[in-house]
Amino acid sequence: MTPEEDYPGAIQLCLECQKAASTFKHYSCISELNSKLQDTLEQIEEQLDVALSKICKNFDINHYTKVQQAYRLLGKTQTAMDQLHMHFTQAIHNTVFQVVLGYVELCAGNTDTKFQKLQYKDLCTHVTPDSYIPCLADLCKALWEVMLSYYRTMEWHEKHDNEDTASASEGSNMIGTEETNFDRGYIKKKLEHGLTRIWQDVQLKVKTYLLGTDLSIFKYDDFIFVLDIISRLMQVGEEFCGSKSEVLQESIRKQSVNYFKNYHRTRLDELRMFLENETWELCPVKSNFSILQLHEFKFMEQSRSPSVSPMTLFEQYCSGGNPFEIQANHKDEETEDVLASNGYESDEQEKSAYQEYDSDSDVPEELKRDYVDEQTGDVPVKSVSRETLKSRKKSDYSLNKVNAPILTNTTLNVIRLVGKYMQMMNILKPIAFDVIHFMSQLFDYYLYAIYTFFGRNDSLESTGLGLSSSRLRTTLNRIQESLIDLEVSADPTATLTAAEERKEKVPSPHLSQLVVLTSGDTLYGLAERVVATESLVFLAEQFEFLQPHLDAVMPAVKKPFLQQFYSQSQLPVNYANQFTGL
Repeated sequence: MTPEEDYPGAIQLCLECQKAASTFKHYSCISELNSKLQDTLEQIEEQLDVALSKICKNFDINHYTKVQQAYRLLGKTQTAMDQLHMHFTQAIHNTVFQVVLGYVELCAGNTDTKFQKLQYKDLCTHVTPDSYIPCLADLCKALWEVMLSYYRTMEWHEKHDNEDTASASEGSNMIGTEETNFDRGYIKKKLEHGLTRIWQDVQLKVKTYLLGTDLSIFKYDDFIFVLDIISRLMQVGEEFCGSKSEVLQESIRKQSVNYFKNYHRTRLDELRMFLENETWELCPVKSNFSILQLHEFKFMEQSRSPSVSPMTLFEQYCSGGNPFEIQANHKDEETEDVLASNGYESDEQEKSAYQEYDSDSDVPEELKRDYVDEQTGDVPVKSVSRETLKSRKKSDYSLNKVNAPILTNTTLNVIRLVGKYMQMMNILKPIAFDVIHFMSQLFDYYLYAIYTFFGRNDSLESTGLGLSSSRLRTTLNRIQESLIDLEVSADPTATLTAAEERKEKVPSPHLSQLVVLTSGDTLYGLAERVVATESLVFLAEQFEFLQPHLDAVMPAVKKPFLQQFYSQSQLPVNYANQFTGL
């Protein structure tokens, strides 16, 4: 074959020679030549099949045009389409195996060829946690190239079908036109059916990879990145053939629920640690503070932003680039951004917020007096020295004078957790119910802690507080039964079911010894009580703000749970305001 890969020219020459030879076939030497020409034609067809297979990973319009012209000369356009789909199926299998094999052998650090003999499913179990994400990214990049080649193949046929139709309308050979229309119809149906088949193969290969590793040990950002890649891949499937990617949805849902249960349990333990070390002092934030300013909630702004381009991924990357390359770059930027703004100390603007509160000039004039006026202050009249007030600026009795949201470090920690939970829920909506359920537990535990620390009063409980008191007790009892582990130690004779139930619970928190509630000098911890209860109001307000976003992703059949969460669980702000009266 010539370097130019002129398959149509070679076939045309061979066919012309055969035609000429048939004229003189009564000569024995010509008969032998005709046989050799047929052998040559078969060899060309074999080479043509190899050339056809090359377009599966790197579609080239000139190359494919020559191949199709050659098959048309042979009168085998339908055969070519059957072969093409076999090549695409084989390309998917070979691609995923080679990508995974490369990472497995690289991490093994030896030249052992045993991995090459493994089945793909078994090979996936040898991918190390460190190489899991880059391997997944490369896997998706390689599969994208295969699907893009198929997409461009369909584009080629659509374009040439239109050209053939226009040419046929000007011609008069009805028999040839009918044959061409039949071939064209067969090819169109074959290509359309192939879309679903190819995407199904892609899903199954990626599913096998996803389930080959336990992702519960991954860091949060890494796991979110995995979800992000799969979310992008499912977008590809939607655009490729209109698929909802049920296979991928189910496999990533299994991994996500498993991961999130472990993640949530750890976060609850950390929340208990925060609460037990919390001194209930005001966390100074700017007066215009909004949770949307936190890094964890940036995705909400991005999701509301209009798309820069209405183009599909296939249109956008048809001429070059790869959508999964952008994902990899985005991960690096996101990690740097998290590190750069992880806490106020790393942000100069937020440092100034601390400095503003530490400045004596920011102490309101009424707090510099010897008492707080009963008509303007929030504290009962009591003589308090200016020095005492200055020493307690961050947990001031007249907190509403600060004109900034009242929250603590623990409150901020809970809000950040809610943002992370919502990130996962936004990327993978099938686990929305599980995530929202765990989010409700964050609020419930915070509420239960504040009541345990500051609201429990036996004499008050005995007198009764009417309907609101009854509803409060009902809510606290529900939280205690479903979330609080009241056992001091595990019972070795307990059933397996009971042990599993206890794993889902967290011990009741204990108030820090640094917080004194029994001294008249500190008004029996009035400052801490105000900060705690007002922070609960603030947290409730944030959940109220997020309700439309949660409702939008909650599956329809699970929406009653969300409604119950916001009603029977007494999440509305007015409920939290009632609680502050304890």
